[in-house]
Amino acid sequence: MTILKWLLIIVAVGYGGGLTALFLLQRAVLFPVPSRERIVPAAAGFPVAEEHILATADGEKIVVWHVPAKPGRPVILYFHGNGDYLAGFFPRFHDLIADGTGIVAPAYRGYSGSSGSPSEQGLLADAEAAYGFASARYSPERIVAWGFSLGSGVAVALAARHPVSKLILESPYSSIADVAASAFPIFPVRLLLRDTFRSDLRIAGVKAPLLFMHGERDGTIPIAFGERLFALAREPKQFVRFPDGGHNDLDYFGATAVARRFIGASGG
Repeated sequence: MTILKWLLIIVAVGYGGGLTALFLLQRAVLFPVPSRERIVPAAAGFPVAEEHILATADGEKIVVWHVPAKPGRPVILYFHGNGDYLAGFFPRFHDLIADGTGIVAPAYRGYSGSSGSPSEQGLLADAEAAYGFASARYSPERIVAWGFSLGSGVAVALAARHPVSKLILESPYSSIADVAASAFPIFPVRLLLRDTFRSDLRIAGVKAPLLFMHGERDGTIPIAFGERLFALAREPKQFVRFPDGGHNDLDYFGATAVARRFIGASGG
């Protein structure tokens, strides 16, 4: 009995420690900022891009890179993943901007020279500032919102509140709560999470045509969570599966070409 009692105590202490660590470190896990360094576009090999500093409603200053769209061409309002930074992910847009398509890419607070620390409400405020910047220059009929991974939740929230011509969701999720509960099944993570990103509760508010892209081998956000969100979305919508695709590699399997076809002549 003494051995059993001590085993139970050890298990209880370990569980409690894991629960405490999960609660205290959750934002470090959800927002693993790869770089806080501010790099100007020219230094990253993108002299065509302009750098702007935007003020958010709650007083932060966020960095935005902007490639102006040519007349009549769409502009992509891009929301990056949790482990991205402007200078690192921008190369994927070389092909897209070649035809005159524009880009507005904000760096979340705490990322790439933007002030503050990331949180769900903070990222949504950053998105509002970026949309204000884009909508001051382009009509909603030319704005295509695109969210990758964590950024898909930001894009859904934005598109549910503001008009956009189309919405692209790459490696999306129904909610961060669903993903976390799947990753940590022994912990009551739904009760602990401070940033839940409930795309499942917001997606019905999106009226724009939707493109979902997801890798069937995605080990970070399993495709089941993208399918769950897709089922809740309004028509018109399409879901493109990449059988050999993982989480960060969909460009290798034709995701950019799929997105280009979906965007098409989305402009006015």
